[in-house]
Amino acid sequence: MSAPLSSARSRAALRGSARVSGELLLVLVMLTVALWVLGRMWSVVWPLTVALFLTTLTWPPTRFLRRRGWRPAAAASLVTLLFVLVVLGILALIAVPVASQSGELTDGVVAGMQRVREWAEGPPLNIGDEQIAGAFDAAVDRVQSSVGSVVGTVASGVGTVVDGVVTAVLAVFLMFFFLKDGPRFLPWLTRQLPGRFATDVPIVALRGWETLGAFVRSQALVGVLDAVFIGLGLWILGVPLVLPLAVLTFVSAFVPIVGALFAGFVAVLIALVSNGPTDALVVLAIIVVVQQLEGNVFQPMIQSRGLGLHAAVILLAVTLGGSLAGIVGSLLAVPVAALIGVVWNYVREQLTEPEAPQEEEGGEPEGAPAPVVAG
Repeated sequence: MSAPLSSARSRAALRGSARVSGELLLVLVMLTVALWVLGRMWSVVWPLTVALFLTTLTWPPTRFLRRRGWRPAAAASLVTLLFVLVVLGILALIAVPVASQSGELTDGVVAGMQRVREWAEGPPLNIGDEQIAGAFDAAVDRVQSSVGSVVGTVASGVGTVVDGVVTAVLAVFLMFFFLKDGPRFLPWLTRQLPGRFATDVPIVALRGWETLGAFVRSQALVGVLDAVFIGLGLWILGVPLVLPLAVLTFVSAFVPIVGALFAGFVAVLIALVSNGPTDALVVLAIIVVVQQLEGNVFQPMIQSRGLGLHAAVILLAVTLGGSLAGIVGSLLAVPVAALIGVVWNYVREQLTEPEAPQEEEGGEPEGAPAPVVAG
């Protein structure tokens, strides 16, 4: 027969559970309030975040110049100017070939539409010209009846583009100030914080900065791998605009999931209108294989080494971030998870009990002073 439960121990366990539950609830409320404030300040937080990402890429050359005797303002100005020129050059690599081959691409689109129409007229669909014309007229009527929604969509798209340009310009200016005055931030922060915060917060901030740099460098390496493999496949198949498509693949790698889908869609579309459906299917297969290798092999392995996160944690973080905040959530999920890991590891270091000194075979602790023998 089992012994009866102790009422005193049961009440103590319930009180302990209630206390822990109340503390966890308070922490969740604080996190909710912090996220709400973050959302209200997003117009400032997002350019600041982009600027931090850009600074991790441009800080190594700035540090090199400063160590060679350059003044902080001069080094930051030169690196910022070179960064803007590189970005404009990348845009030119995409825009100039597209503009020069726009006529060829237009002819390819027309020819592709004609091939689709001929295929639809033949077996097994056997769709006649009258049915195609009727479907076209129905589509035109539908567009005309929804002009208001189309105008609203275009207006919102233009507003998004304008917001993106403003964010980019503000991020570049913030990057310049970070490059110029960044090394003075931690000493300034130390002087502003009271007590132990003056030690803990700068240490966590420095570790977080190093982690953020590791994330951006690993993401850039993943983008290079994607661009090389996909660009090589497009070059072998003779698809036009190989260089712009490779650059687009590299840039889109910084936007997980959606960026890869967009770059792949553009590559398949160009292969379809220029080389035909067979090469388009081959390009689609190449993109699917490369993206599977990137998502399941390259990215988890590279980021897990650079960020100190397990590959499964990275996959779950990207999935959760995308479900909560879409593209931005997918982009920020991995660095946020890494920063949480940095804070957690530092807290564990501070809360861990110091190891007890090891005792020697004689029974005295190692390094202990010799006992005093009374005379």
